[in-house]
Amino acid sequence: MEKSTLQARPVAAEALSAGQRIALPDGSGYVEVGSVDIESDDFGVPAVVIATLAGGRTLRIASGSAVSVEAAGGAPLVPAVAADDGSPEELVAQVAALHPGSDRIGELAERLARGINFKSGSNLQDLHDLALTLFVDRGDTGSALKTADLLTDLGFDGNFGRWKWVESALAMAAYLTRDDEARSAAYSVALRVADESETDPLRAKVNAAVRQRQLNDPNLYDPEILRATAAGNRAAEKDWRVLRLGVLLYLRAHGGSETLSREVLDRRIANELSAVAGLASAS
Repeated sequence: MEKSTLQARPVAAEALSAGQRIALPDGSGYVEVGSVDIESDDFGVPAVVIATLAGGRTLRIASGSAVSVEAAGGAPLVPAVAADDGSPEELVAQVAALHPGSDRIGELAERLARGINFKSGSNLQDLHDLALTLFVDRGDTGSALKTADLLTDLGFDGNFGRWKWVESALAMAAYLTRDDEARSAAYSVALRVADESETDPLRAKVNAAVRQRQLNDPNLYDPEILRATAAGNRAAEKDWRVLRLGVLLYLRAHGGSETLSREVLDRRIANELSAVAGLASAS
């Protein structure tokens, strides 16, 4: 069988469709998919994707797996990563494969596919931005949490430039796991590690006072959002609202403040997510 010379991209097994050309498991080439069926387990959960190929052969693919298909017609590429199972690069490729229509996710995944260096601030930012895009723009909270968790295990090393991306991922994870109190609380504890890093008692006291003022009177970008709304600039308004959302998530993970309770923050976060979704759908 002739091997394909076209570029390939990973696709979630559940997203396979008739007409796509899928890579055979033995690496001998690509064959067109004729039809796709999904077989559920005894609990009604999708378990196996059955792809019937041209010629009658069938492939059984575990639900949640990614398979390689030819990228044709200018479809946005998500890099097929040759990585060990369970590697950060492979996880990024798998979650990106679930959203082949997102140029932003494809762009981030392509950069991260070159190799993730957890000492690199730009890599940490890309991982954070990928998790945020999955959460806010795509509503894929499961993939967002998996991606954020690539950062949440990183400890504070004194570099606040890198830590801000870890801190933001911890705040996001604390919210996404809010129905699991113990897990959510663990993310919140990890987020506050940097607050307690100062060993000098006087400096620690001053830092705590400054931090409390910032928690009580946070910058929520009200003027910027009002200006963007008045100008009808939906893209700018969305960007400012996403920044506001990040502040609200941080405040919530920090336990709220003297002026903003956890309950108030939950309402404001829900409102912000709804506003951002509305802006995205209207654009």
